Amino acid sequence: MPYPYSFPLAVMGTVTALTSTTAEGATAPSLDGLISQRRVWRGQSAATTPAIEQPTGWSSLDAVLPMRGWPDAALSELLLPADGIGELQLLWPTLARLSQRKDGVIALIAPPYHPYPPAWHAAGVRLGALQVIRPKTPRDALWAAEQCLRSGACNAVLCWPQQADDRALRRLQVAAETGQALGFAFRPLKVAVNPSPAALRIALDASPRQLRVLKCRGGIPPSRPIPFPQLGHPSSASILRPAGDAGARQPPGQFLSALEKNPSALRLFPGLAAHAESMRDTKADAEAGR
Repeated sequence: MPYPYSFPLAVMGTVTALTSTTAEGATAPSLDGLISQRRVWRGQSAATTPAIEQPTGWSSLDAVLPMRGWPDAALSELLLPADGIGELQLLWPTLARLSQRKDGVIALIAPPYHPYPPAWHAAGVRLGALQVIRPKTPRDALWAAEQCLRSGACNAVLCWPQQADDRALRRLQVAAETGQALGFAFRPLKVAVNPSPAALRIALDASPRQLRVLKCRGGIPPSRPIPFPQLGHPSSASILRPAGDAGARQPPGQFLSALEKNPSALRLFPGLAAHAESMRDTKADAEAGR
């Protein structure tokens, strides 16, 4: 089979000088000489910098992943048959851990619904670390996700790309490597038939509740699904609320106390200030009725 490159020879690692004699008796140039003249490409050994461990918080999932957690500084795809089947519940242990860092920023790019702060707070996510970005067009959303990943200012970036092709996903993957961030792309399950440059691809099934690792860089995907029970976590239906949904009020409790200690969090969520005020009224009414 012909070698697919036009240069005479490429080797990995240490180069040994080679000489030969032509039919006319002249000595052919050494390999070192060819390299110094830039006539031959020499592959370099991969960097051995240890990756930062990014556990998922789910022991059964960590056990089957090559890095025992999310691939660091890389894009992970979560493929869904429908919204609200536990996709954010899967990420909450990681987001809660990352949000506790003093400079931790978690960016949500064009989420399909309004984030519901009480549920995020109940899961241990620090609200002050969240930044919600709502670009006007799907193209702008891809651009915003790429910039957030590349910036080096975000610990994690969650995005819901629409009609993202291989080129767009590759840009997100490269941006995650550049910015040393965890990237998570939520996409429809139907795109699983298409190849992807993401380092990790996980399909979530609603019935039964389980995870299927379709691709994991550096390892072989497990042949069996991984059960994904509720395990006492907040209902995934309360993670995101459609716009205008004011029906499900939560008890004032710890969430209201957290907002009072961190007023800047009110600026992160549309309508959150009004919701907090409503909760204060509920609390006041309850205390007056005692």
